Amino acid sequence: MEKVVVSLLLSVFLGFVLLFVGLFLGVCFFVGREKSSPFECGFDPIGSSRVPFSLRFFLLAVIFVVFDVEIVLLFPAVMVVGSSWVWVGGYVMLLVFLVLLFVGVIHEWREGSLEWES
Repeated sequence: MEKVVVSLLLSVFLGFVLLFVGLFLGVCFFVGREKSSPFECGFDPIGSSRVPFSLRFFLLAVIFVVFDVEIVLLFPAVMVVGSSWVWVGGYVMLLVFLVLLFVGVIHEWREGSLEWES
């Protein structure tokens, strides 16, 4: 028990030391015109580097990432479905997960988030 407490305290102490070293070394003291301008191999910049992007594209990309991660989580479940050692609770959890996934898609569809043009 004593070793666990010592290792926990040492880990917390080391974490705080690394945090404060990172905060101290990561401070930016000087922000000038050159630091905030885009670098284009010595040429004068043609236009602004702060190009606005579509908020609908960002929303669609976030929705894609969320549902893509959910589909990746389904792959192991599909591999285990035919196994004999899967209990009924596993099938129920898989069914609940699929229902939540379907409800999420229906919600995004009705909200209009999946439409590119409004």
